[in-house]
Amino acid sequence: MEHQDDVDGRLAQAAHTHSGPLAGAARWWLRTRREYEELGTDPEQRDERPLTGYALLMSGYLLSTVTAAGLLARRRRDAALPSAGDLALMSVAVFRTTRTLSKDAVLSPLRAPFTVFSEPAGPGEVLEQPRSGAVKHAVGELITCPFCLGQWVATAAVVSYAAAPRATRWVATGMTVVAAADALQYAYAALEKTEG
Repeated sequence: MEHQDDVDGRLAQAAHTHSGPLAGAARWWLRTRREYEELGTDPEQRDERPLTGYALLMSGYLLSTVTAAGLLARRRRDAALPSAGDLALMSVAVFRTTRTLSKDAVLSPLRAPFTVFSEPAGPGEVLEQPRSGAVKHAVGELITCPFCLGQWVATAAVVSYAAAPRATRWVATGMTVVAAADALQYAYAALEKTEG
């Protein structure tokens, strides 16, 4: 929280020493964030809500999505919508990819700048908690939550499909095979338990 307070202090100082639309937006943001935190739940039950980090992530997502859509619109006017089979394939691939990115123990070094280890969470998976700080906490929440990460990965899959459908099908097929193999591993383990 100290880092957030430092960022807010610098933002407040800049907002009060300057005028214009950006200074007005900064004052509005500080007021909105303060009201959100003060009018929320009981202070004893509050969890850190890094609104500044969330706002930066949303802005990055929006900017990259609009940029990708704009580039695709200029480059590929003939891009077809995915078929039902492609949607099913990409859905399973997005599920497996988000699970791998957010929980896989081997990928912990990629998440480590934004998370801390909490405990093992199943075969080859770990449970991690976000680090403190507005941006680190927001990114940590995003990359440890398969549901949260799903939208980002799905957007990348759809953009990839529009740009290069054949290559996207190959990658999606690989992740779908991994998901099927995982399901078979769990089924085999369950079968062993019932026999033993």
